[in-house]
Amino acid sequence: MDLDLRKVRYFTAVAEQLHFGRAAENLHIAQPVLSRQIRALEKDLDAVLFERDSHGVTLTAAGRQLLDDARRLLANADATRRRVLRAARGPHRLVVGFRAGVVVTRAVRAFGAAHPDVEVKARRVEWDDQERLILDGTVDLAYVRRPVREEGLILVPLYGEARMAMLPADHRLAGKQELALADLEGEQWLRYSDPRPDDLPIRTIEEKFECVAAGTGITLVPASVAEQYSRSDITYVPVRDAEPDEVLLAWEKGRRSPLVTAFARFARERD
Repeated sequence: MDLDLRKVRYFTAVAEQLHFGRAAENLHIAQPVLSRQIRALEKDLDAVLFERDSHGVTLTAAGRQLLDDARRLLANADATRRRVLRAARGPHRLVVGFRAGVVVTRAVRAFGAAHPDVEVKARRVEWDDQERLILDGTVDLAYVRRPVREEGLILVPLYGEARMAMLPADHRLAGKQELALADLEGEQWLRYSDPRPDDLPIRTIEEKFECVAAGTGITLVPASVAEQYSRSDITYVPVRDAEPDEVLLAWEKGRRSPLVTAFARFARERD
């Protein structure tokens, strides 16, 4: 029997909340209806997905496996829906994602000259959503930076960039011609990619500015970010032995789009 995506969505809501009442409220349906749908899904799959007892709701091994697969399945379904709607509405449109500091103008202009009937839009992506926005169809392809979760993606390396320390303007190392990583030992580093439980998430370059300028910590950024973003209370110093920042072009592995293929060709040539 084919999986019913509606039942899978209901299952995912319960699995993430581990509470039928809250899941039903979020789904805007009655709890008895949700329970019947989950039982029907378990019957379809011939597997028990939840253990229910006086202590609450837990996932079985089968439930944990389905949750892993369900997230990808639902993301793919949403991406397919977006692409179909985009194709039906016309004209042709290509949405190109890019990380802060990455310049997409050269490739966009070259692509636009070769495909004047295609509307090209650029959208900035952040470190914590760059893969999701590709996989769910929000962007057709994107210039991403490592680290990248590679599952489901085609990645084409484009170029590397030197990295620079972003420091408060009054920092002890401000004004140096260059630094080594050893010079930064003992510094407080921003933990945006590995936050503690009580940390506020840091997503954008603007948020990094505020944290660094306030003395919360320092961080390393690609040279292109230092070139494009400046503030009087922030300074940048090259770090000669820092691992280069790598920029890659990424799109969904199962995508068969001549527009994506064509843009990737221009990106490789121009970047």
